[in-house]
Amino acid sequence: MSRVYLSPPHLTGREAELVAEAIASNWIAPLGPHVDAFEAEIAAVAGVEHALALASGTAALHLALVVRGIGPGDEVACSDFTFAATANPITYVGATPFFVDCDPETWTIDPELLDRAIGERRAAGAHVRAVIAVDLYGQCCDYDALREVCERRDVILIQDATESLGATYRRTPAGAQGALAAFSFNGNKIITTSGGGMLVSDTGEWIEHARKLSTQAREPVAHYEHVEIGFNYRMSNLLAALGRAQLETLPLRVSARRRLRDRYHEALDGVPGLSFMPEAPYGDSNAWLTCVVVDPDAFGTGREAIRLALEAEDIEARPLWKPMHLQPVFASHASFGGDVCARLFERGLCLPSGSALTDEDQDRVVATILSVGRQRQA
Repeated sequence: MSRVYLSPPHLTGREAELVAEAIASNWIAPLGPHVDAFEAEIAAVAGVEHALALASGTAALHLALVVRGIGPGDEVACSDFTFAATANPITYVGATPFFVDCDPETWTIDPELLDRAIGERRAAGAHVRAVIAVDLYGQCCDYDALREVCERRDVILIQDATESLGATYRRTPAGAQGALAAFSFNGNKIITTSGGGMLVSDTGEWIEHARKLSTQAREPVAHYEHVEIGFNYRMSNLLAALGRAQLETLPLRVSARRRLRDRYHEALDGVPGLSFMPEAPYGDSNAWLTCVVVDPDAFGTGREAIRLALEAEDIEARPLWKPMHLQPVFASHASFGGDVCARLFERGLCLPSGSALTDEDQDRVVATILSVGRQRQA
């Protein structure tokens, strides 16, 4: 039996054709017609006016902070329950992150706690400028509530949509909810360019500034002229061709992952000690990863025993994100709450969720989980 991966790339069959077209046209250096087309297509999918293709989702978040003038002396509120790539760009610009726990009903940043956190940081003299809210495991945050807090507190709302392409919030596409939003096309995402990202916004001025910065901030003159610090962040025409082929099947990829999630529910709902990430009533998740939470008392053992049992069967599973306030590199930073995401990390497991996962391999996953429970209860 072959190894079952957590979320491997799923090729459409069109990638080779479009990449070959890019090679034949000799547009293999950065930029080119596929980059332009990919930007336009992502903007349309996200329901925004402007998009900028970049080397990574991390680059997109970094540039979002730069173009809004966030830097030394500023503080940025950040979802606690996320991957480090959300928080790292805050430090790149010289600002300071602080972390806000998640709502147990959505696993995304808690708007009421965010409001309190901003108030407390400002009362302590902090200059809070922005919030980076993370759409977790394919589910959007509660953006109506977040926008109300951000507008009242006069802070910028940046959307980390790196896991949510193809999801919706109140029937609008993910990526249209923040002042700026970042997508990722890393190899494990719902579509991939092998590595890449996109910065999107309805404000063209910000995207054009980011576009300039992403090409080493070169001035529009014949010689190389620079009046601000730039970055080498652009996506190549070859990778954009790959992304365009992937994007053609995005609705199918979302449908496949939601079906896998539903099959997991059918097989494991009702098993004592097992529960799933809830889907918020305000939108549809893209079900990027299906996540299960293990109550060790009721199930008979914890999530690590399940993970190791799956690994013994050559099946990849992964703990939920370790919260930022528990990461050694951010241990000295302020955090608010933290018990919810800490408990989810301790008990949660991401199950194989690739859109090409077969029913037979998914059944292997389920059978292994159930066998662990039976062994512990015997």
